[in-house]
Amino acid sequence: MEGLTVVTTLRYEGEHWRRLEAALSGAEILRFADPDASGFDLALQRADVAILAKDPDQRFFGARRLRWIHVDHAGLNRAARPEAFRPGLIVTGSAGRSAPVLAEHALFFALALAYRYPAFLDAQRSHQWGVPDQDQLRGLYGRTIGIVGLGNTGKELAVRAKAFGMRVLGYRRRATEPPPGVDQLFSADAGDGLDVLLAQSDFVVLVLGLSDATHHLIGARELGLIGPAGYLINMARGPVVDEAALSQALYEGRIAGAGLDTFEVEPLPRNSRLWDAPNTLITPHVTPAVPDRTARSLDIICENIRRFEAGAPMLNWLTQEDIYSHDVR
Repeated sequence: MEGLTVVTTLRYEGEHWRRLEAALSGAEILRFADPDASGFDLALQRADVAILAKDPDQRFFGARRLRWIHVDHAGLNRAARPEAFRPGLIVTGSAGRSAPVLAEHALFFALALAYRYPAFLDAQRSHQWGVPDQDQLRGLYGRTIGIVGLGNTGKELAVRAKAFGMRVLGYRRRATEPPPGVDQLFSADAGDGLDVLLAQSDFVVLVLGLSDATHHLIGARELGLIGPAGYLINMARGPVVDEAALSQALYEGRIAGAGLDTFEVEPLPRNSRLWDAPNTLITPHVTPAVPDRTARSLDIICENIRRFEAGAPMLNWLTQEDIYSHDVR
């Protein structure tokens, strides 16, 4: 990074910070606690690169010298504004750093829903032996999971679902060979829609990015295809699902249940009907951490520093297909 100026708001310490400094060798590093700190705006106007803890605001897209912005988290829909795609600017993120535990989270939902765990927990607390219709329960083995989005988390989930003995269907944007664990792949490039995957899956898991193309991807029609025996699990972003349609489908029994970690408005409003929807599990957009998430972030950042210097394609590079122009709440 010889001769370049890097502004950063990362709060790394100790060995993590030393590793980042080493990767940025030769650059002038301007470090701030946050983008509202005194002197930050002047530093931003001088910067060639910004490595940020949180999403960029309009100041970054107007900083004409900036050539690369890295945001140290996974979902970049807040950064994927149309103005972020000006010529000469690269925007990347840290998608993949938490993929293994996000995949576990999806399976936690699937297991809890399949085993009707909330009902058994209520029975335990009431000192009640069993629940009605418990003999009709079925585990995950031999059932079908449809994974919508085969990025880092989707690929981790496919391998784990296959280890449970599930049939694995996958949907992604690009037509490629099926990743490990995926029995059948559908893709937008091949002209495939979601209908077959939705209709054949016992569990539909959303792990795709939020963009204009995926906003309300799952609505009343799609929920109808999942049907009264199917479950929806959302580990993507809330606006991928039409929440009003989902709530209605849950209360009317038109799908079997849902596991939801993300919502259109967060925190989920106290008056949302989803709180009390039948067979619905809610977590507050939180997943247990991997053992060293910062180190995994650094793996991505350091590799992108290498690629930036080499003029090579970057990891997790936002493209025009990722634009999200809706209001972010």
